[in-house]
Amino acid sequence: MNFHSTRDKSKTLSAAQAIAKGLSEDGGLFVPDSFPKLSQDDFKVLLTMDYKARAVDIMGRYLADFTAEELTGFAANAYGKQFDTECAAPVRTVNDGTHYLELWHGPTSAFKDMALQMLPYLLTTSIKKTGETKKVCILTATSGDTGKAALEGFCDVPDCKIMVFYPKDGVSQIQELQMTSQEGSNVSVASVYGNFDDAQTGVKKIFSDPDFRAELADKGWFLSSANSINFGRLLPQVVYYISAYCDLVNAGSIAFGDAINFCVPTGNFGNILAGYYAKQMGLPVHKLICASNANDVLTEFIETGVYNRKRPFFTTVSPSMDILVSSNLERLLYHLTGGDDAYVRSCMEALERDGCYKVSDELLKVLHETFACGCCDEDATKAKIADMFGENHYLIDTHTAVAGHVLDVYRKATGDERTAVVVSTASPYKFCGAVLAAIGGTVDCDGIALLDRLNEKSGAPVPKPLASLKGKNPRFNQTFEKEAMTQVVRDFI
Repeated sequence: MNFHSTRDKSKTLSAAQAIAKGLSEDGGLFVPDSFPKLSQDDFKVLLTMDYKARAVDIMGRYLADFTAEELTGFAANAYGKQFDTECAAPVRTVNDGTHYLELWHGPTSAFKDMALQMLPYLLTTSIKKTGETKKVCILTATSGDTGKAALEGFCDVPDCKIMVFYPKDGVSQIQELQMTSQEGSNVSVASVYGNFDDAQTGVKKIFSDPDFRAELADKGWFLSSANSINFGRLLPQVVYYISAYCDLVNAGSIAFGDAINFCVPTGNFGNILAGYYAKQMGLPVHKLICASNANDVLTEFIETGVYNRKRPFFTTVSPSMDILVSSNLERLLYHLTGGDDAYVRSCMEALERDGCYKVSDELLKVLHETFACGCCDEDATKAKIADMFGENHYLIDTHTAVAGHVLDVYRKATGDERTAVVVSTASPYKFCGAVLAAIGGTVDCDGIALLDRLNEKSGAPVPKPLASLKGKNPRFNQTFEKEAMTQVVRDFI
C-alpha cells in the first residue's frame, strides 16, 4: 500500500512517509493507491474481536510498514483506561431502527479522541521509520474539538511541540477552557480573529511556505499536522464504522450483509469520509447522509455539484461544524474521479482563485450513488435535543442533534426506513448552555457552572474530563490576526 498527493500522483510515498509529512508540499492531501477489501470471512473474524483488535486489523491493511505487534501496542495504549467504557465506541439503541454511535467516551469527551489518541503513536513511529532526525512541531487549526484532543494526545511527547489555533469567539466556553488550560511543557494555544476557515487557511499557508520550512529545518524542526488532513488522523476513524456494524450484527439488530445508513454531522468532511473508506473496503453501507448546520456549503455541493465558499458565515450552537472550506472533500473528489489529480488540482485552484468550483453532471451522479444530505437550522437543532430527551430520556449534543434531525427529514422524504446509525460526536456537556436551554432549563451562569445545572436537570452524569475543569484557569489567552500566525509559530519554536 503506497500513498500519493491528490494533486500529483507521480510521487509515491510509504504510509510512514505520508503520516510523517502530514500534508503534501503541493498543498494536496495524501491518499492510498487502493482500498483493501474485506471478504465475508474477514468480517466473520472481525465480529469476534473487541474494538482494539478491530483497529489493529483494519489499520494494518493500510500500514504496510508497521508490524502487527506495533499496532497492537498502539491500540492498547490509545483505547485504554482513558476511555470510560471498555468498548471505546459503544452503540446506543434508541429504537428498533435507529442507533447512536457514541464517540465521546474518551479523555476530551469528543469523537476526535478516537483518532487523536492513536495519532501520536503513528506519527512518532513514522518519524523513526523514515529516518528523520529533526524534531516535529504539530500545527493544528480547530473548530473546537480537534484542538483539545490533539493537545491531550501530544502532551509532553518527546522531541515534539504542538501549537493549536482556534477562532476567537467561535468555540463553546467548555471547549475554550479545555484548550487554554491544557497542561504540558510542549504545548501552546492561540485564538485567531475570524472563523475556523481563517485559522485553517493560515495553517495550510504555513505548511506550503518553502522559505519557512527551510528556516525551521536549519533550526532542527519540521512541521506535521494533527488535523484530518493527515492520513494518520483519518485512518483510525474508519475503524468505528466497521466496529459499529459488527456490534449491531452481534446484538441481533441487523443480519450480516444488511446494508445500513450512517448519518454524520460534519463540517470538514473527515468524519464522513472515513465512512466512505469503510464502504469502499466492503462495509454494507446504503447511504452516507451528510448533515450540516446553517453553514450548509456541503448540502449545496451534494445537491447541485457546486462548491461555493462565498456565502454568509453563521456562528451556531454547533460550532465544530461552522466551516465553509471542507478540506477532506478534496480526497473524495480524487477517489470519485478515479485518481484524476489534474482535475482535483484545477478544482482546488478555482476554489482558491474564485471561491467556488462545479463538478460535472457525471461526477455528481456518482456522488449521489453513495451520499445523501440535509441541513438543520438552530430551532430544529434545539427541537431535536428536546424531543430526544422528552421521548427517550436520551441527552444529545447540538452536533448530534443536527444529524438526528437530518435523518428524520431524509426518511420522510425518501421513505428509506432501513436501519440507521447516527454518529454522535460529542458529549452534551461540551455545549451545556444550548442543551440546557433546549430541554427547558435556565441558563443564567457561565459554562463551568452549567455543568452542574445540566446534570440536575437531566440526570445524565458529567464526564470526568469535563468535571475536572472546575477551578482551572487559562494558561493561554493571546489572540492574533491570521497574518501573524507564521510569526506566532516561529516564536513558539
